Formats: sequence, structure tokens, C-alpha cells
Amino acid sequence: MTLGRTLIATGAIFVLAGLLLTLGARLPLRLGRLPGDILIRGRNSVFYFPLATCLLLSLALSGVMWLLNRR
Repeated sequence: MTLGRTLIATGAIFVLAGLLLTLGARLPLRLGRLPGDILIRGRNSVFYFPLATCLLLSLALSGVMWLLNRR
């Protein structure tokens, strides 16, 4: 019973990830280009740290893990 639920949850996550990748270019805010991401362009180098993207993904994954672990 729990294996079936785990497979369904995993499949749903893969479907959502696929939709996000497919429709991601049409969304107004794209992951990796959110306000709060740090981008510093120098003369010969570029430093990029996706701070807001990391926080958003961490929040989403924490919520998913919380939903999967509550019984």
C-alpha cells in the first residue's frame, strides 16, 4: 500500500517537473532569473548565485517532504 502511494507521488512530481520544464519559458518568472538572484558581471568574468531560486526550491521541497512524512 505505501509502495503504491510512493510511486504515485513520485510520478506526480515527475509530471509537474516536466510541465515546468516544458512551459517554463512562457511563465512570467523563470527559475534561475528571479528577483533576488545575484548576478555580478565583471570585465572578464561573471558571478551568478541563484539565492531566491534556492530559497524557493528549498521551501517547495520542504513542503513536499512534510506532506509525504505526515501520517
